[in-house]
Amino acid sequence: MNASQKELVKATVPILKTNGNDLISYFYQRMLKSNPDLKNIFNMANQASGKQQNALTGAVLAYAENIDDPSVLINVLKSIGNKHVSLNIAPEQYDIVGNHLIGSIKEVLGDLATVELVEAWTCAYQELAKIMIGIEAEMYQKVSAKKGGWKGWRNFTISKIVEESDEIKSFYLKPEDNKDIADFYPGQYISVSTFIPELGHKQPRQYSLSSAFNNEFYRISVKKEKGINSTPNGIVSNALHTKKEGDSIEVSAPAGVFYADPDSKNPLVLVSGGVGITPMMSMIETNKNALQKNQTVWIHSCRNENVHAFKDTIEELNNENTWLTSFVFYETLPENETNAIEGRVNLLEIKEEILIKDAKYYICGPALFIKVQYQSLVELGVDKENILYEEFGPQLLSLN
Repeated sequence: MNASQKELVKATVPILKTNGNDLISYFYQRMLKSNPDLKNIFNMANQASGKQQNALTGAVLAYAENIDDPSVLINVLKSIGNKHVSLNIAPEQYDIVGNHLIGSIKEVLGDLATVELVEAWTCAYQELAKIMIGIEAEMYQKVSAKKGGWKGWRNFTISKIVEESDEIKSFYLKPEDNKDIADFYPGQYISVSTFIPELGHKQPRQYSLSSAFNNEFYRISVKKEKGINSTPNGIVSNALHTKKEGDSIEVSAPAGVFYADPDSKNPLVLVSGGVGITPMMSMIETNKNALQKNQTVWIHSCRNENVHAFKDTIEELNNENTWLTSFVFYETLPENETNAIEGRVNLLEIKEEILIKDAKYYICGPALFIKVQYQSLVELGVDKENILYEEFGPQLLSLN
């Protein structure tokens, strides 16, 4: 891109801030109408709720604001790249997206979409696509080259289903070909894809791996999402909860940038809300198996003990291991409960327990939960570089 093209892209920032969602919503409608096969890849629930549109609007805006040096967005781009690799996104699909994005700019902006502006955004998109394709090619190569690795979708069998709480079931997934499976860092996720009769096509979803790595199976623990008011039930989570042992499901290789390095000696402080417990289970089990057994403090919050997945496992780990200290918060505390605290997590009130030298802090849960805990840690003086967080679904948070 030349300097004048970059200035044209930056000049669209005010338009993106005020009308970006309209543009992106139009883009998705245009693209999915012309390419209905992409409905097998895109999360249609996030399309319906507007989350996907909001996430892409934010990404396009960030790219426009940083067009002089897109490298400052590299961590975000790598996170998006991991999602794309887990969905088996191919380079030619970037052409489809580009054609419809530029077409949408022309049609939505009308007379404002001058030839020069369209050329500038075409060039900007092509440069971004080149960056993303390069990032993803390297990821594909790495995951395919490792022992047990593969590219794309692979058939797995649900070998066991365990009810972990009133809302969460664990699914043990074994490869149908009985060959090795790829290892992963604790905290990473896999994508699963299954046919949804109500939609008439497949739908993929990412689920955190909820156990330490072993070469026999992957474990995911899925909350059955219940709709509230006009919000429908979770299509895929509800479909998974109807699955039976022996059923088949498509799985992608592990991916994700939210993980704890098992070779690191840093203490861990884990803060989870609701089903955000799942990646923490992988971290805690991995730490249990590690030689150094890093000092770990785990703070978990949920509505009550009935929805508290892995409750007995965590209590047992806490009682038997000096390296682990756990705190559990219930919004509703049952009678005679001595191992939990009533109310919601307030990190400021337990700062003596969580302010540990050289600790790495991991947060996972609903968006508002993450925001509150992140701000509390910053208020307590924790370096932002030592705080990692994962929000399930499109990345909507911008906390830095």
